Amino acid sequence: MSAWPKDELGKIAETNDLHIAPFREDGKTYGTPTWIWSVVVDGALYVRAYNGKNSSWYKAALRQNAGRITAAGITREVTFESVDGLMQKSIDDAYRVKYHGSPYLKPMIGVRARSATIRVQPRKVRTSMSKTPTGVL
Repeated sequence: MSAWPKDELGKIAETNDLHIAPFREDGKTYGTPTWIWSVVVDGALYVRAYNGKNSSWYKAALRQNAGRITAAGITREVTFESVDGLMQKSIDDAYRVKYHGSPYLKPMIGVRARSATIRVQPRKVRTSMSKTPTGVL
């Protein structure tokens, strides 16, 4: 797991345009990007599935544990981790602040969406540039 660069996390925190694309079953092809709400709490990025655990992107994210997000002009390879417990209250509070006044806020802090909370972490991806001349790291 790696930490978000502060400048990227700040830009993502301010935008409402996050799109998430977990890998498909083959682990190589990205699924269709889905627009979702996101919040930042204590230096970490969180998302929730409006339709709860039955959401297609949510199920794919947990099954594949990796994919891609695009937000604020930033595209990053990421990993996904299910969240429960004490962190939920802080995440609810962040949703209240960022999305106050929206008719969708109440469902996003309700039981269904809350049960489908995911922490999104940047993933380090090896590229062909990082290989030695023999192709071995």
